[in-house]
Amino acid sequence: MAKTIKFTEEEVKQINDLRVNASQIFTQLGQISIEKDRRNKQHEQSLQELITAEADLYKKHTELATTEQTLFKSLNEKYGDGNYDPETGIFTPIEKSEKEV
Repeated sequence: MAKTIKFTEEEVKQINDLRVNASQIFTQLGQISIEKDRRNKQHEQSLQELITAEADLYKKHTELATTEQTLFKSLNEKYGDGNYDPETGIFTPIEKSEKEV
């Protein structure tokens, strides 16, 4: 069985921050989508404000995805392939024999 590795507090914080930020963005996008439908029937200016806010959130999501890719690439280079448990902060590397199967 592969030896488990405990990620540093900073690495766990970075992963958790990514998860929280992504969740917030998706929640806000859903809220905007619902509000857009409602406001579309009311005022064109309000709709434009929501479209701008939605575009800003999509931009933030793209930036977050880039940050996520960078973080996970650096963690992969440091620890190799494996599985991370966000509840415990434990990373379990995949042994080479497991990769080859």
